[in-house]
Parts: sequence; C-alpha cells; structure tokens
Amino acid sequence: MPLSDTAVRNAKPRTKPFKLSDGGGLHLLVPPHGSKLWRLAYRFGCKQKTLALGIYPAVTLAEARAKRDAARKLLGSGKDPSVLKRAQKHSQRITFKAIADELLAKHAREGRARRTLDKTTWLLGLATPGIGDRPIQEITAPELLTVLRKVEAKGRYESARRLRSTCGMVFRYAIATGRADRDPSADLRGALTVPQVTHRAAITDPAEIGALLRAIEGYTGHFGTRLALKLLALTFVRPGEIRHGEWSEFDLEPAEWRIPAAKMKMRRPHRVPLSRQALAILIELAPLTGAGRWLFPSIRTETRPMSENTLNAALRRLGYATGEMCSHGFRALASTRLNEMGKWTPDAIERQLAHVESNAVRRAYTHTAEYWQERVTMMQDWADYLHALRDRTSDILLRTARHLPSKTDEQEKDSMRIDRSESSALRSASDLRTDYPVIKTSVS
Repeated sequence: MPLSDTAVRNAKPRTKPFKLSDGGGLHLLVPPHGSKLWRLAYRFGCKQKTLALGIYPAVTLAEARAKRDAARKLLGSGKDPSVLKRAQKHSQRITFKAIADELLAKHAREGRARRTLDKTTWLLGLATPGIGDRPIQEITAPELLTVLRKVEAKGRYESARRLRSTCGMVFRYAIATGRADRDPSADLRGALTVPQVTHRAAITDPAEIGALLRAIEGYTGHFGTRLALKLLALTFVRPGEIRHGEWSEFDLEPAEWRIPAAKMKMRRPHRVPLSRQALAILIELAPLTGAGRWLFPSIRTETRPMSENTLNAALRRLGYATGEMCSHGFRALASTRLNEMGKWTPDAIERQLAHVESNAVRRAYTHTAEYWQERVTMMQDWADYLHALRDRTSDILLRTARHLPSKTDEQEKDSMRIDRSESSALRSASDLRTDYPVIKTSVS
C-alpha cells in the first residue's frame, strides 16, 4: 500500500531499523537514531542494489517518488543509477582550479617556457576568485562573463580577451579528459570589448635610426648594456633571447649564433648569421664576460642574466620615450627597412625574424626552408647599412633622393670617416680563434 505524507511524518524510531514501503522499490528506512532515509531497492546485472535518494523532510514523499521514477527510466535504458550518481558526485568535486592546475602541470612537462607558464598562471589567477572552486561541469557562459567583466572594468581589455582564450583552453582540456561536456567560453565570442591595437614602439626613418645608433654608441651607462643594444640592433632577435644568450650558443668559426628551441617563442631552434660588426662586439665582450655562462650577466650576480627591464631603461635614459622606441622595436625597425630595400625575399626576412608562416598549407611546404645563404648575405648587408647610417655616410643618398644641395668634398670625406677603434675591431675579427680562445665554442 502506498505511503502517505502523514504516515511518513509520524514514523517513530524503534530499537531496530525498519522500512515503510511505498511501492516500486521505494521505501523509507528508519534507523534507531531517528533519521528518515529514502531508499530505492532494485536489481541490475543480476545483483540486488540500493540507491540513496535523500533524507526526509529535506526530500518530500513526492520528490522521492520523482527520483524513483527517474531511476527506473535509467534502468529501462540499461544504465545503473548508482554508477551515474557516483560519476555525478565525482564531477562536482572536479573544480575549475583543479583542472587548470592539471593543465599547467602538463604544459610544464611539455617544456613550455617559464615565462609562458608564468603568464598563464597569472591569467588563471584572475579567474580563480570567481570560478576556481566551482565544479567545471556546472560553469555557464554568463558566469564566466561575470569574471571577464571584472577584468574589463579595470580597463584591461586585452587581458580579458586573453583570459577568455585561456579559460577556453582549460574547458577543452576538461572535455578531452572526460570531465566536462562543453566549452562555455565559445559562447562569449563578440561579448568582450575589442582593444585598440597598439604596435610596439619602433623607429623606422633612416635618419632617426642613425641618430639612435649614435646615441647608443655614446651611452655612458654599463658597458654590457651598450653592447647588448648594439648587438640587438645587428641581430634583431627578441630581447629575451639576447638577454639569455650564452657563450656556448656561439660558434664563431662559421660565424653563427644557434639559439636552442627551448629559448624561442615558437619552440623552433633558430640560427643567426653573425656579421663582422657582430663579431667585433663579441671580441670586445669576451675578455669581460667570456669566462662565464651569460653573454650579458646581471650587474648584481653572474649567475643570472641581465634584467628584462635593463634595455628599455637604457633607451629611456638616452631620451627615447615609451611611445618612441622599445627594445622589441628593433625587430620592427629591421623588418620595415629590409622589406623596403627590396633586395631580399620576404621569406628570408621572416625566417630571420623567427616567424612562422601563418598560412597552414604554405607552412607545410616551407617549414624546413632556411634561406641560409641569402640570410648570411642579408645580415652582413644590414650591418653595413646600420654602420653607414650611424656614421651619416647615407646622407649623400638621402640628399640625392630629396634633390637637396650636394655636400662639399670636405663634408663628404668627414661623413665617410669610420671610427678607427671600430675598424680595428672589425679587422681583428678574422683573428678570433687566436686572440680569444675562451669563446671558441660549438654547439653539440
């Protein structure tokens, strides 16, 4: 006979547990301590099993019957309701933060750069206060949007966009590992404020480039900073790659710098042809830091490389504001001028910049192309071009192009004059192996 709410309410505990049946396997279990527990008895796979449906009065008689009917439907479709309930409880314990930490650990095992890991950790830290303790399966798009709006409210539009992308990476990992069904971040495309694109500050006018190089030449700060800026202009690698440059990466006999994949943004090994001017800088630097690990060690300790703020701080000291020039701007400077010269193929320029082809089909056919011989010639030509700009020897070409009055013979002789000390350094580059054996190294 089915139970009534009155019968359930008036059930009193006894010295031994007893059951009040409602039908269809649903019954009320009343143990001696006085609780009233809803249970469903059923058979699955030839085994007798029991499913807990809640405690009365938190779960009413009507709600217990609804849960019984839902469980019966699962049994009818060949599913065990007890197994599904355990899986649901397990998914509720799997929080966004737990999945995020697991993904970060995976990235660390894959050898992602420390800087990349730090940035990802920082971004996920912005989401943790809002959704970190929430079951990842239950997070909705509006809930994630609330977290992103808090970042946007501080004017950090780009950070909000990056956070949406990073959260999406966490959700997709949860889907791949069977802990989530969908990625709510995909529903937020177009919901965030699009930040204005601001390119990194860079000088690209030849006359201004010459002035910059002369300013660097006259830099009165630490010698290592001056040489780092000069080498950065000649090689236009990323600032982090020049700061973390090690003597063991330089093979001076063929005149090339081999940067391992672990230090590169795109995780591909990179080679930099060294011009005569670049070799001259290494000659000047070798007696000072050649016995250590780093090309440009920190001024505080030789165990660490130069600080990431050093080069930009030097440019500020030289009078270049944040919006005029930054250390990363040497890449835009080189890319602009090399492309405008029209002498080099875009592929060779892009490969020297360590860029990856954006077209997937073309990348599949050109990913092994190095354009090495063209790059060797290009890098020496680039160094000579910078040398001419620095010493104003290009003024004649600039005046001709602008139809300005010609300079006097004496002015031209003065502009063609090359600093003797640098000429001496360039000539000594061919004697590198005998003069500075400490930096004669090869990458194995």
